[in-house]
Amino acid sequence: MGFHNKVIYQLYPKSFYDSNGDGVGDLRGIIDKIDYLKSLHVDMIWFNPFFVSPQYDNGYDVADYRQIDPRFGTMADFDELAKKLKAAGIDIMLDMVLNHTSTEHAWFQKALAGDK
Repeated sequence: MGFHNKVIYQLYPKSFYDSNGDGVGDLRGIIDKIDYLKSLHVDMIWFNPFFVSPQYDNGYDVADYRQIDPRFGTMADFDELAKKLKAAGIDIMLDMVLNHTSTEHAWFQKALAGDK
């Protein structure tokens, strides 16, 4: 899939839409706003990180790439979001920074302990 002539909407879940009133945007909030995104003729959403993170670096200090940060929702929320975006004709791009992690990530902890 090419990006030529695509409308790509960069979305930072933390500040997009708060569905439960806790002051933090979340995946359910994005689900609630799919019609809004569709009205903008968005072809793809570029998600900033929403993985487990201590949030020292706006989510780019990922502690676990396999889990959704509970502040933003659950894996079930993400599955529902992905299905509803697909049904709306909106593709997904995840911002995954794999060249560094949080000091809380298992890879960092193993390296710190001397594991190569």
